[in-house]
Amino acid sequence: MLSVKNLTVAYDDTPVFTDVAVQFDAGKITGIIGPNGAGKSTLIKAILGLVKARQGSVLYQDRPMRAVQKQVAYVEQRKDLDLNFPINVFDVVLTGTYGKLGLFRDPGKKAKQASCAALEQVSLSEFAQRQIGQLSGGQLQRVFVARAIVQEADIIILDEPFVGIDLQSETAIMAIMKQWRDAGKMIIVIHHDLNKVSQYFDDLVVMNHGIVDYGPTEKVYNAQNIERAFSADLSAVLFDAQEVAK
Repeated sequence: MLSVKNLTVAYDDTPVFTDVAVQFDAGKITGIIGPNGAGKSTLIKAILGLVKARQGSVLYQDRPMRAVQKQVAYVEQRKDLDLNFPINVFDVVLTGTYGKLGLFRDPGKKAKQASCAALEQVSLSEFAQRQIGQLSGGQLQRVFVARAIVQEADIIILDEPFVGIDLQSETAIMAIMKQWRDAGKMIIVIHHDLNKVSQYFDDLVVMNHGIVDYGPTEKVYNAQNIERAFSADLSAVLFDAQEVAK
């Protein structure tokens, strides 16, 4: 279990959220949804220690997150990446093995074999020597999923992994996330497509500068919570359409 308690984050003197409390469970794919600017990415970055919280705690199995960093794989948003950096696909995946290496050690045969296997799992073996900026959005996202595979982390966090990618890549990434879940890992996904929430997530966190609600998706994904987080109009569109479909 990953437990967030009384977490407050502010940029300058402007709070993003205050006294946030939420829980994430292993063996679950948990989605985080909310409007733009709701604090979703900030929550993730605060959990990871990438932004400083003004107060609160984040514990994984009753241990501070800073003590379990090697157990975490983080797939950030594509817009945050430098796609001109001179690194090829294989070497990006290989960086996922670095956390398990000793000081000043280079990846050996086993790490390289694991990286090749991960690229094969995401159907990108033929692109191993290609510079990352030459890939499509879906291919690039699969590269970073392959890097997460070789990390063998217990917690995998993905920030908007399906933005601007093709359906084949989205389907492939979802299949891998389900394998991770079935292996008992904790998967946390910031997500934007509300039409796929019920299909993709076991648990759900609804945010808008704080937690609107969280828990099992079938209980949390409802018209009232979408209205509170987004708008009455969007809630009506989503849930009136579902009623018509029934």
